[in-house]
Amino acid sequence: MVERAILVGCELPKQTEEHFYYSMLELGSLAKTAQAEVVGEVTQKRERVHPATFVGSGKIEEIAAFVAEMEVDVVLFNSELSATQVRNISKIVDARILDRTQLILDIFAMRAKTREGKLQVALAQYQYLLPRLSGQGVSLSRLGGGIGTRGPGETKLEMDRRHIRQKMVDIKKQLDIVVKHRERMTARRNDQAIFRFGLIGYTNAGKSTLFNRLSDAKTLEEDQLFATLDPTTRKLAFSQGYTALLTDTVGFIQDLPTTVVAAFRSTLEETANVDVLLHVVDCSNPDYVQHEKTVLTLLEDLEMQHIPILTVYNKKDQQLPYFIPTQPNYVEVSALEESSQYFLMEKMLWEIKQLWQPYVVHVPASDGRMLHKYKQETVIIEEMFDEETESYQLKGYQARKDK
Repeated sequence: MVERAILVGCELPKQTEEHFYYSMLELGSLAKTAQAEVVGEVTQKRERVHPATFVGSGKIEEIAAFVAEMEVDVVLFNSELSATQVRNISKIVDARILDRTQLILDIFAMRAKTREGKLQVALAQYQYLLPRLSGQGVSLSRLGGGIGTRGPGETKLEMDRRHIRQKMVDIKKQLDIVVKHRERMTARRNDQAIFRFGLIGYTNAGKSTLFNRLSDAKTLEEDQLFATLDPTTRKLAFSQGYTALLTDTVGFIQDLPTTVVAAFRSTLEETANVDVLLHVVDCSNPDYVQHEKTVLTLLEDLEMQHIPILTVYNKKDQQLPYFIPTQPNYVEVSALEESSQYFLMEKMLWEIKQLWQPYVVHVPASDGRMLHKYKQETVIIEEMFDEETESYQLKGYQARKDK
């Protein structure tokens, strides 16, 4: 069932009008992704948020009247609310009250497919819920499902703090086991001298579409936020015969809650092991510069800013007329055009050559195993057969010995 929702935002002096506009636009996209129908929007300019009700008392009455008239199920606030604010608003507004963080966590709960993803979402939801238990009020005690009730489930309403803390301890133990398993897999990959690329970018920039076109994988492609949540790694075959690895990750977003970043740190660390990051940017989005900044700031928070970045400006077929690339090392593509894929692959091959060292080697024709090893583990750019020595002369690039 599609739920009816209204959006509520508070424009503060530290925000530009443009930033606030795109932030509200994004809240609407989040609502759509959570399968809600947005039927209205209420905004207010203030020097600071109201400590008791977020917006002023007059606006709260306006929201209450709108909810009653339009039969609204859920009110979505564009900032994080305190327990007190939720409790006070719930006394006046006859609908579920959710903030931006809860909405994002709800979408994550809906998108998580792997055991690790589900555990991480549950942990983040409990971490968010714990300090707010006293403020859940009437709105969360109602029966039935809907936005904001996915994930750990309705039982969370009856849990006391001790019970939730115990659940969090149990989840962390389970996560430790899953993380150690992935670390062993990553260590095995590192031993194989395989070059690794990682796709990162703002949510809905087109990462999964690019991932599918480059690797022939079948990950979810949707015009929705957070279509991909669990990291996926696939082989990437170049025309020269060399095979690298490509990892797709969760999309970033402005004001990504700290609980979410903390919960998904282990997942994002999968990307921290790559050799080059492909930063996918939607160059058809009017707010693309802010999206770039958001991703680069989060990379710093995750201590990944040292990894070389190739910026991939995607959707060039819908590119803004005033678009200007802001990053020095970039390529412009359209994930849906085959020619763009070949062009991007060539650029990625160039990135490998920049980081690996050149070599020239002679391999006896009789040593098929060694010949196969070079073709599997290095990028060969020239192969010549010498009839006098009955050997192959190979020129190419291989991983640095000091790596």
